[in-house]
Amino acid sequence: MFRSIYLKSLRDYRVPILGWGLGLGALMATVLVAVPTVFATPAAKAAIVALGASYAWVAEPIKIDTAGGYATWKYGITILVVVIWPLLAGTGMLRGEEERGSLDVLLSAPRGRVRVALEKLAALWTALVIFGVVVGLLTFAGGAKLNGEITLGGTLAFGLNLALIGALFGSIALLVSQFTQERRTASGLTAAILTAAIVVDMVHRVVPNTAWLSRLSPIYYYNQSKPLVPGYGADLGAMAFLVAMTLVFSGAAMWLFARRDVGGVAVELPARNASATQALPTSDWSLRSLYARSLGMIATSTLWWTLVIALLAAWLVIIVKQTETQLRSLLQGSNVIAQVIKLGGADTATNEAILGALFLFLPILLMAFAVTQANRWSADEEEGLLEIVLSTPQPRLRVLLVRFSALATATIFISVVTLIAATAASAVYGVALDYGNLAAAALSMIPLGLLVAALGYLFAGWLRAALDTGLLSFLLVIWFFISFIGPSLKLPDAVEKVSPFFYYGTPLLHGWQLGDLLVVVAAGAVALALASYRFARKDIAA
Repeated sequence: MFRSIYLKSLRDYRVPILGWGLGLGALMATVLVAVPTVFATPAAKAAIVALGASYAWVAEPIKIDTAGGYATWKYGITILVVVIWPLLAGTGMLRGEEERGSLDVLLSAPRGRVRVALEKLAALWTALVIFGVVVGLLTFAGGAKLNGEITLGGTLAFGLNLALIGALFGSIALLVSQFTQERRTASGLTAAILTAAIVVDMVHRVVPNTAWLSRLSPIYYYNQSKPLVPGYGADLGAMAFLVAMTLVFSGAAMWLFARRDVGGVAVELPARNASATQALPTSDWSLRSLYARSLGMIATSTLWWTLVIALLAAWLVIIVKQTETQLRSLLQGSNVIAQVIKLGGADTATNEAILGALFLFLPILLMAFAVTQANRWSADEEEGLLEIVLSTPQPRLRVLLVRFSALATATIFISVVTLIAATAASAVYGVALDYGNLAAAALSMIPLGLLVAALGYLFAGWLRAALDTGLLSFLLVIWFFISFIGPSLKLPDAVEKVSPFFYYGTPLLHGWQLGDLLVVVAAGAVALALASYRFARKDIAA
């Protein structure tokens, strides 16, 4: 595996291939195995069909009374979390190695720039194909007992479609990284592009006569293929378009990489004046204290994450009005559905029930933000940046706690701005909500984000940045599985209590759940204490 750049790069992807492939494949297999239980009665199936029509903005409810249609609809958006891996790989294959200095060593060998980049890119594409096959085979195994409804060809096409959208965003990340000095910046910008693409794809399912706008999103073409849905299949034209766009973005990235300096950017912005660029920023606000410096380091990424999460919260509130109207119409037309869904009553209660189901995506995003910041802490230690800080008269314990305090400040800021955005949207669009419960839903996210951050700091005491991030991401997937799929599988209560989402509960419906939140706070405090103990006694970067 060390005989070529291609094989070495493919070897480096062995953990993501197995982790994401087995994880996502097991998720789909579990969903398909649970379908007979979910469709146990005609009333249950009718309720799911009713929900599908009301939540069409999430994913098109095509044949959701079938196993393949139900699995495709229920996890239409959530499954796109898999794009995170190729996104990070795209920014890391060139820009990441430039930051570490390893690309200088690699290019000193008798290999051209384009060849090096192409071999790395080919390894990523190969890894994604293997990932798609693993997902396809496990999905087929999960649906093997469904009377031939799930076919091997359909599941492999499903895996290939996932691999294609991953390859496209990996190529976008590679192109974006040609214009940034840091890998983190490129990853953040590409993640923002991914979020915008998901939202733009939703538009045509919410606002009539806007299909032309949704066609600007790559997610639109990914959703055109539904290989698991009986009689629907894969859209070869849409899949070919994903391939073509992948080649275009990758080709542009290769062309720029071949013509820029290693460590430089494709477009150099002109300096405002020579003296300003040479002077040290001794009066900059972020250099006045360790806490201010910690805030300054994460300010840009915090603003981007705030924009994404707050806008998504406002968007969810806006679409509630239309969803509530559709759902109320269905409830009035069927007493059976009303009994199964258990919604109704005043407009405020109905709106909160709908928004509460949608709001669960926001804690996941805030926890993802915490993962990225925990990765930054681990990477700073790995790259020797903490040694500079610790060479000053700063105690280790203070350094860690101040960095964590800055992260806590950012987490609180994101939650408060999200609350303001959701409140403003409900007022402007006339969506009746209990603002006390809305505040509980937004601010209760804070302990979840801090728990993930504390665990990331703890794992950093033993693991490298990549493994730290991978383990945290794996925990998020497991917690998601337990809380959102576990009820369908009738998991024991003890298992469900392992997930922090269990303690987040449904604050939009039931308000503050302080007892449960204190459990999360206590777990985060223990993790932070252990992280502090480990950091105070370990060798740096060991």
